[in-house]
Amino acid sequence: MALSSLLALGSAQAAEPIKIGVIAEAASISGAAIPNAAQMAADEINAKGGVDGRMIQIVTYDDHSSSSDAVRAFQRAVSDDKVNAVIASYVSEVVLALEPWAARLHMPMITPGAASNEISQVIKKDYEHNKYTFHGYLTSAFLAASVCDAAKDLLVNNLHMKSAVVMSEDAAWTTPLDAGYLECLPKAGLKVLDHIRFSPDTTDFTPIFNKIESEKPDVIVTGIAHVGVQPTVQWQSQQVPIPMFGISAQATSSTFWKDTNGSADGVLFQTVSAPGVALTPTAVPFTDNYTKRYGITPAYCGNTAYDEVYYIAEAVKRAGSTDPDKLVAALEKTDYVGTIGRVQFYGKDDAFPHAMKQGADFVTGLLVQWQNGKQVTVWPTSVANAKLAFPKFIKLQQASN
Repeated sequence: MALSSLLALGSAQAAEPIKIGVIAEAASISGAAIPNAAQMAADEINAKGGVDGRMIQIVTYDDHSSSSDAVRAFQRAVSDDKVNAVIASYVSEVVLALEPWAARLHMPMITPGAASNEISQVIKKDYEHNKYTFHGYLTSAFLAASVCDAAKDLLVNNLHMKSAVVMSEDAAWTTPLDAGYLECLPKAGLKVLDHIRFSPDTTDFTPIFNKIESEKPDVIVTGIAHVGVQPTVQWQSQQVPIPMFGISAQATSSTFWKDTNGSADGVLFQTVSAPGVALTPTAVPFTDNYTKRYGITPAYCGNTAYDEVYYIAEAVKRAGSTDPDKLVAALEKTDYVGTIGRVQFYGKDDAFPHAMKQGADFVTGLLVQWQNGKQVTVWPTSVANAKLAFPKFIKLQQASN
């Protein structure tokens, strides 16, 4: 009787779910993709028997785009809900606020969308203390480099553009992004005429666009994530004759066309995946299945959240445990071909510890444009499925002046 009870207890413990907490901005275009995609990945893994018989359980929390709400959710996830790992936020300020708590509570945490270089720099300064955080998206430094590479090919070489104005929201992730822009745009052949940082609470972009028009740049290079709809609508309604090109996180979801009433037409944005682009064997099936399930394409951090559930599951299997330190060690050995490319993390002695490796053999970037209600890829040419096209109000001839 005692032996059978022990066996039953052991079996029950072995079957305990692997709990992954997902903290995200449920009301935002980008944030909503995080729990959606994580749940999709968990359902797929569970349908195949889970991880050695253990099911993946997603426990979601809405942080309302608030760092303090996110911290409370993180504490609840660890102390009350007993999660084994956390996927958290596309907002850099939120992730930076959670990072000390991941250290204090010894809880592995991966961000699917925050970009600030500082996330991995915190790990660099004190690896042993802060090793529990992983940067599961591209750093701001690499995002800037990706945009500049695309600008050189598409704008300078093809359209003979010569000048730009940088227009970014004032946020933690755009500080290193803009520093990267200011360094690499001139090297790409675009003289930076002005550098504008605006509050994410801005509702009227008319003065900003008027100022930019007076400076007559060939292109506006953007760094926007928390905003996107308002500047895009006003860019279109005011017929600002200058293309918008760069980072526009909200534009990565198919809802952006409807949200802007088609004002997105012609907007160019950097991302890590796009509909119909087979970067990897799972890229197109993921987008198709997500769209079928939720009725929209995934925002960029949907791809990363989906991949993160898979490689957390693989790390648990390799570690043979959900012990935090063993899980961190296993995550450091991640080598996973997901929906955006081959995912590996930089080591503790690299410049960006626990950030995703970036480059041709790992995760790179795409330039996508909204054309007639669809997201089409225009760069790099190896995967492009369309050519640049702009609304009639865009005046490209100024680029040849």
